[in-house]
Amino acid sequence: MARPLDAVVVGSGPNGLAAAIVLAQAGRSVVVFEAQPTIGGGATSAELTLPGFVHDVCSAIHPMAAASPLFRTLPLAVHGLDWIEPPAMLAHPLDDGSAAIVERSLDRTADGLGDDASGYRRLMGPVVADWPRLEGAILGPLRVPRHPFALARFGRRALQPAETLARRAFTGMHARALFAGIASHGMLPLDRRPSAAFGLVLGALAHVAGWVFPRGGTQRLSDALAAYLRSLGGDIVAGRPVRSLADLPRSRAVLCDLSPKPLLKIAGDRFPEWYRRKLRRYRYGLAAYKVDWALDGPIPWRNPACGRAATVHLGGTLEEIAAAERDAWLGRPAERPFVLLTQPSLFDRSRAPAGKQTAWAYCHVPNGSHDDMLPRIEQQVERFAPGFRDRVLARSVRGPGEIERHNENFAGGDIGSGVTDLRQLFARPTWRSYSTPVRGLYICSAATPPGVGVHGMCGYFAARRALADILR
Repeated sequence: MARPLDAVVVGSGPNGLAAAIVLAQAGRSVVVFEAQPTIGGGATSAELTLPGFVHDVCSAIHPMAAASPLFRTLPLAVHGLDWIEPPAMLAHPLDDGSAAIVERSLDRTADGLGDDASGYRRLMGPVVADWPRLEGAILGPLRVPRHPFALARFGRRALQPAETLARRAFTGMHARALFAGIASHGMLPLDRRPSAAFGLVLGALAHVAGWVFPRGGTQRLSDALAAYLRSLGGDIVAGRPVRSLADLPRSRAVLCDLSPKPLLKIAGDRFPEWYRRKLRRYRYGLAAYKVDWALDGPIPWRNPACGRAATVHLGGTLEEIAAAERDAWLGRPAERPFVLLTQPSLFDRSRAPAGKQTAWAYCHVPNGSHDDMLPRIEQQVERFAPGFRDRVLARSVRGPGEIERHNENFAGGDIGSGVTDLRQLFARPTWRSYSTPVRGLYICSAATPPGVGVHGMCGYFAARRALADILR
């Protein structure tokens, strides 16, 4: 290109697209380069099993996207994004045939928990009420809080292990299991801090924004972001792997939607040795083992209420879930893994042919694991939905290796792009967060604060840093 661009973004995941949008909104010229032929990174959809069955390749349910302070300001509906809110946010069945159900209404959820109704209100109510004052601190980097008292109320519980908080807040099996399952999305053992934070945030978002998903698949979110970026004058080049920064056109700034491992591949030769060492020490966490199914009909849940929710947690009691997550963390795949399952086609007829259904599920395994978890995952589904296997028409299975090959950011199969314990939650990937020692080179991936989740805020803050530093 004859004239240098203002910025180049490497990677078209939600954070990369968000960074490009913020720069384009500021009137800067920007081009996004994506290695895969399809844009979206972890927010894509494809026919993974049979023709006509649309599956989400990685992320599927998006409370953080619906609640994102950035995405809320963008005209994504104009560009084709339509959120679907299922009748229930989450179902958590137990072996006695009962199930804990998270409704959009906090009070209705609490009322369904019997003796733990008041405990649920005391635990989740303040987070829901304070969310407008908390979102800037939770979905942003470490900084002086605008609302310190609200953050202190949240932090007093959030910094605990989820297992400890569940036992303190609840007396019954259902509420404890429900909180344990939600907290396990953080991919930390439930006896480690701050695993409770994930249970509180995601649990509250069920009532604040809903556990929603895009009609037609997660790809529609990425496509809407891309369409809006193009309407601002930005450009996207797909199917163009970047092997080195030298492959990129001239620009004043480069923003990388990359975690440390792939970032070192393309930019390691530019970094001083001390920074390379820090990136090499970055810790990746638990991996995902994912199965997609094409089904001949709905999953035959023993408890029909599970058919009201797009997300179903399969793992039994608090004790079982905690043991499964601890096993995976210690390097031994669980015999009875905690399984996170989605069934969006129940509420979105565009996902499967008439009369058919799609579903996918994953469990946590040790990083880089080669264990075959398919029989254990399907046994957990059968445990709560006898006859499930009889409905399976086809499967697509991806272990940690396949997940990393599809998206290098997910090193060893870690779809969270890094451990989120106290040691690494705020200093991601180093204390510099978005900037690097190389002038004009920034990181805008989930390996920076606020971390994992489809919310675009990592990209937003990286772009704001670039605008303040060199794109003024």
